[in-house]
Amino acid sequence: MDAKMTSGPFFKMEKINKFYQMGEERAHILKDVDLSIDEGEYLSVLGPSGSGKSTLMNIIGCLDVATSGRYALHGQPVEEMTEAELARLRSEEIGFVFQNSQLLPRLTAQKNVELPLIYAGVGPRERRRRARELLERVGLSDRMEHLPNQLSGGQQQRVAIARALAGNPTLLLADEPTGALDQKTGKQVMALFQELNDEGRTIIMITHDMNIAKNARRVVHIIDGELSEGRSTSDA
Repeated sequence: MDAKMTSGPFFKMEKINKFYQMGEERAHILKDVDLSIDEGEYLSVLGPSGSGKSTLMNIIGCLDVATSGRYALHGQPVEEMTEAELARLRSEEIGFVFQNSQLLPRLTAQKNVELPLIYAGVGPRERRRRARELLERVGLSDRMEHLPNQLSGGQQQRVAIARALAGNPTLLLADEPTGALDQKTGKQVMALFQELNDEGRTIIMITHDMNIAKNARRVVHIIDGELSEGRSTSDA
């Protein structure tokens, strides 16, 4: 189905600044960042190493907080949330996919996908059902009992995507998800992200690679902590 859109922004950032104290120096990592995204959008944040893009992702994903500025998710001010409320938000609303799949090596593909459902208090039978359904969704129905070292890099990343989807999040955050993959495998993973967006999933892709960024429908650029809007890929 087509991506679902809402009348207002899914999230909105206004004048976001992030400072880190480094010895006697105070590093200004993000500088007055303004960013909003609608539900169902597919956005890439494109920038070189050290540009602040991973810091921005951590703030979007509620893994870190801004030094100043406003960030509202579903209209709720994130900066006013308690640690417990932020933890719930990360668990229920946001799925993370990182460059390295970060699978637990002693757990099978199915058990890795079940892991966030254990933390969410989902019962064993329902966990197994949902994990198997998601692994079938990413094309790994014949690899459910395999350990990570028995899977290719692309298969490991697909397991990681299934795990990120386990809690049925409204937002999928991907940080260089093809960075450790060869070009062919990377294209397969990007095709899966496109399918998920076509189904209505909101996706933000963090990358330094223009070839990856252009898979998104909208691209913003970040350089030295400053964000600028790029062209929509439909206009390219």
